[in-house]
Amino acid sequence: MKRAIAVALSLLIASPALAQMSFEGLDLGGKKAKKKKADPEKKKEPEKKPDDGDSSEVKMPAEGLDLTKPPEKTEKNEKKGGAAAPTMSFEGVDVSGKAADRQKLDAAVKEFKNDNYERAAIAAYELMNDPKMAGLATESEYLLAKSLYRMNMFHSSLGEFSKILARGPQTKFFKSSLEWLFFISRKTVNEQVVLDEIAKYSNFDFPERFRSEFRYLLARYHFVRGKALDEVDQKGEADKSFEEVKRLVLMIPKGDPFFPKGKYLEGLAYFRDNKPEAALEAMKEVVRVTRPPNGPMTAEVRANLQLRELAFMQLARTHYGAKQNRYAIYYFGKVERGNTQWLEALFESSWASYRIGKYEQSLGNLITLAAPFFRDEYFPEALILKAVIYFENCRYREALSIIEDFERIYGPVQEELDALVKKNLAATEYYTVLADVQKKNSKGKELNATDQLLERILKLALTDQDLKKTSDSINELEQEIDSFSSKTDNFKFSGLAKALIEGLKQQREQLISKAGTMSKGKLEFELDELKTLRSNGLRIKFETTTKEKEFLEESLKAGGSLETLRKYKYSAAVDDDHLYWPYVGEYWRDELGTYEYTLTKGCIEQGGNKPGAETGGR
Repeated sequence: MKRAIAVALSLLIASPALAQMSFEGLDLGGKKAKKKKADPEKKKEPEKKPDDGDSSEVKMPAEGLDLTKPPEKTEKNEKKGGAAAPTMSFEGVDVSGKAADRQKLDAAVKEFKNDNYERAAIAAYELMNDPKMAGLATESEYLLAKSLYRMNMFHSSLGEFSKILARGPQTKFFKSSLEWLFFISRKTVNEQVVLDEIAKYSNFDFPERFRSEFRYLLARYHFVRGKALDEVDQKGEADKSFEEVKRLVLMIPKGDPFFPKGKYLEGLAYFRDNKPEAALEAMKEVVRVTRPPNGPMTAEVRANLQLRELAFMQLARTHYGAKQNRYAIYYFGKVERGNTQWLEALFESSWASYRIGKYEQSLGNLITLAAPFFRDEYFPEALILKAVIYFENCRYREALSIIEDFERIYGPVQEELDALVKKNLAATEYYTVLADVQKKNSKGKELNATDQLLERILKLALTDQDLKKTSDSINELEQEIDSFSSKTDNFKFSGLAKALIEGLKQQREQLISKAGTMSKGKLEFELDELKTLRSNGLRIKFETTTKEKEFLEESLKAGGSLETLRKYKYSAAVDDDHLYWPYVGEYWRDELGTYEYTLTKGCIEQGGNKPGAETGGR
């Protein structure tokens, strides 16, 4: 169980064997704003919305509107904004006298209120880069950041808000820009891109309605930071980060939408600190507060059900680590069939079943994992477990045959991984090289057996949540860059567009470098695991050969009549929830997870074992 249990902490956030976190889609709406028409498309799940008013005022974000669309125009807005200007010039604007600068900014604000976000953005950019308008540079940049958000260019918008925040809390729009970070974090596929910014301002007081979200995001930041510090053996600093995780989670009130996610982080932190009792209690609390309601299946309910599944997995792993195998099997069984963690739960429960001598259940689970429906999954340890079970039942020849299959399949994969890691490529190249295997398939090239397994490792790497989210962010940035081609020529060929594209490319390079480092680490981890499994396989082979030698020597002494195996008796009886259905090599989806493989013969001294044949419940 080394692959699944020894690295439980890192995989829970990052890797496929452990729980995977996805916290998108939470309904974070609060009180409704004063009378303002809501977008009719968003009546079911109202959501808070950032300020769209006059950029000269810092207002609290409005509510009840679709964050991706502007508010419907009110009579007040029409009077203040007027009709949209046909071009981006400031012709017709009276710029004489003391209010000339303000009038130019008001013209840009008018474009924003009339939903002309491209024009508003270009106008704001021109103003903030005009030395004569230095007094209005911050207001212009604030308007630019809001306009980019409205254009669904969230990474570009984040860049502009970050510049405002970098000027310090004395800046007029500092507090309002800080609030916008929360709205952007809900729109990007990876909240991590916003976490670093939020962490910079952790000492500032946030509005009450944002405090729980802020505490969770900051706890998430410290968890990721602590995990990274652990990987580079800076345990002292890592301890501080994990203690901060626990402190921040305690400040999130029970009943708050962010309470379950925070409690889950707390449980992981206790698990990392080798405090199983506290970890178990935290995970049980997650299970209690995420019970599915009788109402509709909202985005928040779906997110909580995913979190509930992860909590069951961690409860099972914690009990397994404490050698409480029956409790582990119970919690693994709580993961519903077909869900994200189901195959991993089946595999890990196979080890728990093996520990207590339930070989039929353990081998039955491995039959499910071998089904053609899951040919893209990567479970090399399954063959090692199967060989161990046959060895312990004195089926030495079968055990040797299984180890030979393992060597034939995974030996070349280890060699390929070893050669790849030893190349010492730049970080960005490791991220790129992982995609090469998939490119072969996308070009219609038939993959050989080794390349097929390398492709599985690629997919396995991308199930690591930190790496997957970083990869998703790279794709999101590329889509944002591509979106410029759909803009008007006036925007597409503007100085603003050139500056934004350059900024997005820099962000992309930084993320690729980060993803490359993570990819290399993941490949090194899988290489080490494969080496360990092959070493275990050789040990099994040695022990099996030794046992066979001992048997032959004893058999010669006994005149060649010594037997080590006996037939087992078996029954086709099943419980009332199942039907006995012989397995003849074909798979049915409704049978998956119900197979039992009972050994027909085994060690004489283990004659009490239940005998049988390959069967499946249906």
